[in-house]
Amino acid sequence: MTDGAKGVLAMVLTCTVWGLSPLYYALLKHVPPLEVLSYRSLWSLGFFAVILTAQGRLHLVGHAIAQRQVWLIGLAAVFISANWFGFIFAIQAGQGMAASLGYYIFPLVAVVMGRVLFGETLGRAQWVAVLLAGLAVLGLTVGLGVPPWIALALAGTFGAYGVIKKQLSLGPVVSVTAEVALMAPLAIFWLLWAGTQGDATWQTHALLALSGPLTAMPLVLFSYAARRTRMSTVGLLQYINPTLQFACAVFAFGEPFTQWHAIAFPLIWIALVIYSIAAIRQERASRRAASSVVTSVAVVT
Repeated sequence: MTDGAKGVLAMVLTCTVWGLSPLYYALLKHVPPLEVLSYRSLWSLGFFAVILTAQGRLHLVGHAIAQRQVWLIGLAAVFISANWFGFIFAIQAGQGMAASLGYYIFPLVAVVMGRVLFGETLGRAQWVAVLLAGLAVLGLTVGLGVPPWIALALAGTFGAYGVIKKQLSLGPVVSVTAEVALMAPLAIFWLLWAGTQGDATWQTHALLALSGPLTAMPLVLFSYAARRTRMSTVGLLQYINPTLQFACAVFAFGEPFTQWHAIAFPLIWIALVIYSIAAIRQERASRRAASSVVTSVAVVT
């Protein structure tokens, strides 16, 4: 199997775990969301620490926290914790479809953030995709009588997290380990102060412990895939995640799929098709330009 094929397989496995994670968090509906989040942070920290120790890189976490960029790591920790909490809350509240919508529209939210914060230029196709996504959100707001706050919060917090990560010169595993390490004292404080409000059986604690590898392993696989796969391929395969979440919400949890959802989701899917085609063309143009530069240099030399 080639490196590219291994990368694609790793990405598919990553997105499958993320996409089916609602089935896992649904098993913890009897545990308050903040308690689940606290245990997830602590078990993730333990699992990441084991991975980095095995790689001989655990010391990098201490170095990262000791540097001036610790405030950026702390801000990233706040946004990823908010995103994790929002997702856990959505599943427990029977809003799995809203969660899937959030991760569907995230790439388009990221495009807008790139334009506003970094002055990145948008092509015509990207503007059309953003407009369609906006119409989908507007349609849900009018039809359901309330904005899709959960979807917008998940897309917004994950987008903000991505903006901050763009400023960090750390690898993904080291970065996330530093983030959960900063959140660990708050998680411990919450568990000591609030106590165990859910079912304290060993089965529940075994499920909570599982949140560690379920958080860590997909990130490790994602890092592996990103180094071996074209970014356009990574972007397309990531839609497996919200698609599986959508399937869990409709078929496993029986959430209602209204006429307004039947209007909004196709608009989102069309927007993502347009956005993906534009991204693929842009990447191919960049590769051709880079190849032309290399060829020109070789000729001159």
